[in-house]
Amino acid sequence: MLKIFLRLWQITWAEQWQYRANLAMYLLYGLVSPVVFLSVWRTVAASQGTVSGLTVNDFTTYYLILLIVDKLTSEITIHVTAYKIQDGTLSSELLRPIHPILTSTLMYNMAFKALTFMAMVPVWVALVLLFRPDFSGITATNLLLAVPAILVGASINYLFGAIITCIAFWTTRVYSIAEMIWAFILLLGGTFVPLELLPGIARQAAEILPFQLYVYFPVQLILGRLEAEVVLRNFLLQGFWLVVTLVAFQIVWREGVKRFSAVGA
Repeated sequence: MLKIFLRLWQITWAEQWQYRANLAMYLLYGLVSPVVFLSVWRTVAASQGTVSGLTVNDFTTYYLILLIVDKLTSEITIHVTAYKIQDGTLSSELLRPIHPILTSTLMYNMAFKALTFMAMVPVWVALVLLFRPDFSGITATNLLLAVPAILVGASINYLFGAIITCIAFWTTRVYSIAEMIWAFILLLGGTFVPLELLPGIARQAAEILPFQLYVYFPVQLILGRLEAEVVLRNFLLQGFWLVVTLVAFQIVWREGVKRFSAVGA
């Protein structure tokens, strides 16, 4: 199985280099929102002194770390697989003795993230030099704790994205549905605004839902802004949502493939 993953990695890595314009587009898309939110909240905090206790540096460090975490935990499964379901080309992949979502699509995601991360590094360094944030609150312990948080968060996000992609088995409007869901993720995941600035009910919902577990939680963990009990609770939540999304994906995939086969694809 390891040889299969290595071979798929070689193929997808080489393939990514053939679509440099597409890579630049996705990189720009991933940078625009956080940088805009950073600029807006820096301006608000500078004019008011603080925003609910958050200073200009707090917003700066938050969004700069978010750029890294978001790139590591992001996924593009719907753009890799949904069209194959819609035009029937998934049939050839179903004939192979490997799961298309958990092998080739997974490797495609990883190759894409590796390449976009490499391209983002110089941009991130330029932003650091421009805003000159104070990262003194980051410790080695926080960075070590963030590693499993990012890995599990990325897994949850990938499985959730795979579940959304499987909606294509039932409707051609999967991209519209995905855009609506992504809007909620943007708000409740901590990208649009740090969760502590959300109103009470929205914040309580965000703390339970899985979206903050692959953006907000790793970012705040790296920055050392979470109490020990909150860190433990979020790690337990990650374990819970990892199991839930894995089981849900298996069910949706199985039923979707049945329907895909039933219509003669």
